[in-house]
Amino acid sequence: MTLYPKLILDALATVRYPGNGKNIVEAEMVADNIRIDGMKVSFSLIFEKPTDPFMKSVVKSAETAIHTYISKDVEVTIATESRQAARPEPGKMLPQVKNVIAVSSGKGGVGKSTVAANLAVALSKLGYKVGLLDADIFGPSVPKMFQVEDARPYAEMVDGRDLIVPIEKYGIELLSIGFFVDPDQATLWRGGMASNALKQLVGDAKWGDLDYFILDTPPGTSDIHLTLLQTLAITGAVIVSTPQQVALADARKGINMYMNDKVNVPILGLVENMSWFTPAELPENKYYIFGKEGTKKLAEELNVPLLGQIPIVQSICENGDKGTPVALDENSVTGQAFLELAHNVVAQTEKRNAELAPTQIVKTHK
Repeated sequence: MTLYPKLILDALATVRYPGNGKNIVEAEMVADNIRIDGMKVSFSLIFEKPTDPFMKSVVKSAETAIHTYISKDVEVTIATESRQAARPEPGKMLPQVKNVIAVSSGKGGVGKSTVAANLAVALSKLGYKVGLLDADIFGPSVPKMFQVEDARPYAEMVDGRDLIVPIEKYGIELLSIGFFVDPDQATLWRGGMASNALKQLVGDAKWGDLDYFILDTPPGTSDIHLTLLQTLAITGAVIVSTPQQVALADARKGINMYMNDKVNVPILGLVENMSWFTPAELPENKYYIFGKEGTKKLAEELNVPLLGQIPIVQSICENGDKGTPVALDENSVTGQAFLELAHNVVAQTEKRNAELAPTQIVKTHK
């Protein structure tokens, strides 16, 4: 049997690309490099992106088509190419970002997202360029907290790649899976799907030159945390807890995850949220409804800094629901608390960077 290019192309024309319904010849996915050597055939298939979800199935279908319509004796070799550049390798992502800070907690309900959002705002008010990634795939809250629920990020071609352009609010670059899913529907994804979505939000987005990239991580220890640790060079972690013992027990687990020998991410410090309740009509009064200084004692026990104590006031909840983080008002009690937190995070970050490069003076402030 004699093989020739048109015979190969006719067989490949029976294969349809699921993304648009066209056959792969019509869609110009077969590269002009068909090589025939007796019963050996080699060529390339061209995909739009190196992460094309149909790549493996289309390659398999192309091989099957040749065996079905020509001969099972044909030895087929198929390479793949992509029109867009590949996503940077893990560890090399976000080279333009100076510091990556993971805001984490051992359990839900301790106000981690509130702390992450207001830390980002406070750092921005201090003059830093800040990005905030809502990494809680199953419970995104950043769109609500910044009143950008109706925002729909678009893609822009940058250096041969389609990159998602983050939403900007209060001078902060924002991305969340909440921009891409129905807010009224549960996100029923397996761990692999969630991790891949997160990698896209990190590696396929147009994050600018940032001083601080804040990660609002999901509660607990999960696949998402492992994905972040494997994808990004995290500068340090900020652990959020409330003072009560049940929260502190879970906070220990979060701390252990980062301090594990295989992870080895520095703990920049702890944040005690809901430290006390102060009623608006009695601003000098403090009511320790969740216990007193539990997180402070844990910080002392672990020999890590206590970065801040955030009181409970009605405005935190109200402003979070309205999309106006309390840190925007630096004259309020909570605004001052978050500014102090931001100053302490900067101090610990610069200390950590200086320890890594003792011969250099590391400055992140513009």
